[in-house]
Amino acid sequence: MKLFTGLVLCSLVLGVHSRWFSFLGEAYEGAKDMWRAYSDMREANYKNSDKYFHARGNRDAAERGPGGVWAAKVISDAREMIPRVTDFFKHGDSGHGLEDSRADQAANEWGRSGKDPNHFRPPGLPDKY
Repeated sequence: MKLFTGLVLCSLVLGVHSRWFSFLGEAYEGAKDMWRAYSDMREANYKNSDKYFHARGNRDAAERGPGGVWAAKVISDAREMIPRVTDFFKHGDSGHGLEDSRADQAANEWGRSGKDPNHFRPPGLPDKY
């Protein structure tokens, strides 16, 4: 009986450990997906393309699994919070950039939900992206 209890306990611990390890791997790969989308956006330097790259990065990260979804949400929320804080100091509570930030968050959620980022793709954006 002690042997059976020990085996069950060990399998539970190893099972939780492997899920945690999987989550961390998904989060790491999701963060890389977000960085790739950001790098592509900077490289493309294409007018009105930022929503597309937001949606694409979040979709790619979310496809990794729960860890990717978590990483995409944390990165997206942090990215949208930083300008809000700096805008407050630069412009006071003028709402500068608030509408754009909300639109970015909508594109982020669109991508995380698995929807096609091409919905936000501007006409003429090179096929490379």
